[in-house]
Amino acid sequence: MPNFVLTIAGSEATGGAGAQADLKTFQARNVFGIAALTCIVSFNPKDNWNHRFVPVDPQVIADQLEASLTAYGPDQLDTVKIGMLGSPATISVVAEALGARKFKNVILDPVLICKGQEPGHALDTDQALKTNILPFASFVTPNHFEAIQLSGMESIESLEDLTQAAKRIFDSSGATVLAKGGVRIAGDNAVDVFYDGTTLEVLSAPKVGEVAVSGAGCSLAAAVAAEIAKGVSPLEAAHNAKDFVYRAIENRAHSNAPFDAVWQGN
Repeated sequence: MPNFVLTIAGSEATGGAGAQADLKTFQARNVFGIAALTCIVSFNPKDNWNHRFVPVDPQVIADQLEASLTAYGPDQLDTVKIGMLGSPATISVVAEALGARKFKNVILDPVLICKGQEPGHALDTDQALKTNILPFASFVTPNHFEAIQLSGMESIESLEDLTQAAKRIFDSSGATVLAKGGVRIAGDNAVDVFYDGTTLEVLSAPKVGEVAVSGAGCSLAAAVAAEIAKGVSPLEAAHNAKDFVYRAIENRAHSNAPFDAVWQGN
């Protein structure tokens, strides 16, 4: 019997990120992936590859969750990975589902900004995410920008700053934190900071280029979710996910878009 993991995330049409990356990661990490789509995101080649963002109707999201959570009971499906939600209405539906199901493991990739959204809408979404979704999280994987926003820090320029951000996010949320420095912290290595209130550990791997690769953050959180669903400790899950994403960046896929995408194959 496989382990089951649900992703609640957006669809990204080029296949490099979002629910597409999550499902490929789940398969690669040997868990059964289930997806509820929250929005449709398609890059616009005619507008500097900005996002075209279309939210899924809240009732359709609720219907997807009803189907999945009825098909797989709490004894089968106790782990959920949350990606892009994109609107306060979507956040409300998802928060209701999280409150009703009470998942054992809630891995939150706190996607705060969708490039192309109206600033006011994006701010409302950010605040709703922090207020209504973050309290459910057992594990959160903020990137450099998201770590600044969630920690309240003015900037993160060093490993020491990233460590402080991880501690602040834990203190405010109670969730285990894997704060990602990626290519945005100076040095030869891409560093992330794991903190669970007791254990503080720096995860490091050589940088593969100096430009972020599409889908790396989605795949990292999805890999953490898969590992935790299999019974691995949060720290070991972080290490396994870091190694997995390093290989996915090394094996990146190229296209006519001005960015590469992770590939979860061998």
